[in-house]
Amino acid sequence: MTGILAYLVASLLYGLIGWHFWRTRWKASTRFPRTDTTTAGWERYAILAPLVLHGYTLYQSVFSGVGLNFGVGSAVSSIVWLTATIYWLSGFFYRLESLQTLVAPVAAVAVLLPLVFPSLRPLANTEFPAFKAHISIAMLAYSLLTIAALHALLMAVVERRLHHPAMPSVLTNLPPLLAMEKLLFRVIWVGFILLTLTLISGIVFSEEVFGQPLKFTHKTLFGIVSWCVFAGLLAGRQFYGWRGRIAIRWTLTGFIILLLAYLGSKFVLEVILQR
Repeated sequence: MTGILAYLVASLLYGLIGWHFWRTRWKASTRFPRTDTTTAGWERYAILAPLVLHGYTLYQSVFSGVGLNFGVGSAVSSIVWLTATIYWLSGFFYRLESLQTLVAPVAAVAVLLPLVFPSLRPLANTEFPAFKAHISIAMLAYSLLTIAALHALLMAVVERRLHHPAMPSVLTNLPPLLAMEKLLFRVIWVGFILLTLTLISGIVFSEEVFGQPLKFTHKTLFGIVSWCVFAGLLAGRQFYGWRGRIAIRWTLTGFIILLLAYLGSKFVLEVILQR
């Protein structure tokens, strides 16, 4: 009962924070400008409470038995938790308060997913260090590229409503589009490096445990295709100066393919096929 209460309280706190930022930042428009759109001290640290509770629930769901219970619910919840944590830390260096409005409601739902979609059985071979390293790197890669996708969506909204007469004040107080674009590519670079390490560690793990090369499944195919999309985007940025809508489209395309690579297969196997 105490465990379930932690899930519910974390979800409630995320929801309250998202509602607060929507009411005080997103809903406000330039017709009714705020005198202060910066993040107050208590607002900056308020999300710590649900983040800590969320981390606790993840620990309970993933490490509750022998091995790692890493089902689709825990996987999505982990990625969202890492995304929210990285965004919170980034908020000390960049003006990203509007993103609390986007991340908090998603986290309010994601924290409950391990209850809705519990792991059917522990992952095999979780005693191997190579596997644990692979999982850790993969989660970081997915989280950073999730941030890149959210950032790209925000850039698309800002670009579309740049000349809108009633653009929400929170959008007018974001950094310039060029600065946001620079941050986007920094995140993509780090996520791309981690995604590369994920693919390499997957091959190493397969060799260590099974003594044979990595099997070429649809999950592997989507992972490689996603890697190629992000590699193409970074090459286009470097050699052709790609930016704006082209960068946004390539970022979202790579993210969707990556999402299908891992979460798509786990969802079909665990939720639909019950395997």
